[in-house]
Amino acid sequence: MKNPGKKTGAVLVIGGGIGGIQASLDLAESGFKVYLLEKSPAIGGTMAMLDKTFPTNDCSMCILAPKLVECGRHPNIEVITCGELLAVEGEAGKFRVKIRKQPRYVDTQKCTGCGECAEVCPVEVSSEFDQGLANRKAIFRPFPQAFPNVFTIDKKERPPCVLACPAGTNVQGYVALIAQRKYQEALALIRETIPLPGVIGRICPHPCEAQCRRGFLDEPVSIRALKRFVADFVEEEPPLPEIELKEERVAIVGSGPAGLSAAYYLALQGYRITIFEALPEAGGMLYFGIPEYRLPKTVLQREIDYVRRLGVEIRTNTRIGKDLDIEELFAQGYKAVFLATGAHQSRKLGVPGEESDGVVHGVDFLRELNLGREVQVGKRVAVIGGGDVAIDAARSALRVGAEEVFILYRRSKEEMPASDEEVEAAETEGVKIQYLVAPVEILTTRGSVRGIRLVRMRLGEPDSSGRRRPVPIEGSQFLMEVDTVIPAIGQVPELSLLKESGVEISRWGTIVADPLTSATSRQGLFAGGDNVSGPATA
Repeated sequence: MKNPGKKTGAVLVIGGGIGGIQASLDLAESGFKVYLLEKSPAIGGTMAMLDKTFPTNDCSMCILAPKLVECGRHPNIEVITCGELLAVEGEAGKFRVKIRKQPRYVDTQKCTGCGECAEVCPVEVSSEFDQGLANRKAIFRPFPQAFPNVFTIDKKERPPCVLACPAGTNVQGYVALIAQRKYQEALALIRETIPLPGVIGRICPHPCEAQCRRGFLDEPVSIRALKRFVADFVEEEPPLPEIELKEERVAIVGSGPAGLSAAYYLALQGYRITIFEALPEAGGMLYFGIPEYRLPKTVLQREIDYVRRLGVEIRTNTRIGKDLDIEELFAQGYKAVFLATGAHQSRKLGVPGEESDGVVHGVDFLRELNLGREVQVGKRVAVIGGGDVAIDAARSALRVGAEEVFILYRRSKEEMPASDEEVEAAETEGVKIQYLVAPVEILTTRGSVRGIRLVRMRLGEPDSSGRRRPVPIEGSQFLMEVDTVIPAIGQVPELSLLKESGVEISRWGTIVADPLTSATSRQGLFAGGDNVSGPATA
């Protein structure tokens, strides 16, 4: 080579296997500036995974390792790892390329390759280098002789806790802000995706914690409790953002979690919002379906007041479909109507005796309690169902004077939809749960409940919900003496306000709405929440 220090051009070599390494060395020795692009954290390719080479049966690493060192030290070679070629433009002799470089999440200037980080890392994942036959740590170096000799954190695009959160809340962000005592900032970050943090901090089933990687080491971060803490701790609400008001007005029917959330985000966009609520208080199921001991009314009211501060008007005791209809809302100048009427109508058991005195459905029972009305139950109460409403009804029945309360559930404990902590709390308070039983008939004397006939069940094949279908066991019927029965087997939306509207209704009795835009089949009419998805946690 006449002038080894002179670079007469630049070459991009794509792929850091043995072929790319050798091509880079040859080009570099010829005086070219070489960029060696490899999408993985280290060069070496498939050859690094091999034990022997064919046909000489030589040691693969004995051949590869010197070339890795030479490639890494050559002044004319720049190795770009964790990179991906996105585009090539230009012509021969004058190309321009676009490369996306993924982060290592490790400071390459400070990492010495000692490996102590991998020794203490609690997270193991499948090893690509070992073809999935072994595990490696989440912080790793592909193989001991790897170049660059720098570790990489295998970080998902979004953390598992965020992926598990239905709202996609930036969990790591607000937890870190709380750790730094930046409580106002943490609350503001939560409200980017959750307008009611104090509410959700109490009633959320926290699927994020089940996915928290800290659980591999000791126990998950108490994500829900931290949300509740910061919502309660910040006494002074931050100043309202400057909002440029638009001329358009939007009507929202229902003031439950879906209605309040829609109002919150639309108000931030500058729309003039009016919520129409049929009941005497705002909050929907949050107010009328959740007992005070789980969600204090003062907490709910504080968060509703914050939504009001954004300029949202809430009109209670106004039932759309009776006091006003949807077409009248459009006639009054509302450019759009969002239906957030929830699912307040109880499913029927479909057994004889269901209409007797002493039978009160779970949603109705909780609504009466939350309205402050006197609710009487007998000494022995049977609650039918296994969800949150069943648990709330059972615990509330004890609080209003029942001596014994039974929850009767047709599947096993593993299939029970209520959260484990709620089930445990109910049992601690004295609620007795019987699994694999179902009602056949409610027995009465002179029109009042005196007992319930039950049949024992076994679990068969999974049904459409993914849970195993309960199958009655022949000849297993038995009687239970009770004087109050509270069915709580689910709810369905009450959609009489859409009668003759032409809005498409699904075979499950829910509104058909576009999953991205929430638009229904009627122009200008949108829907969301339980009246679209069916009953679910807020």
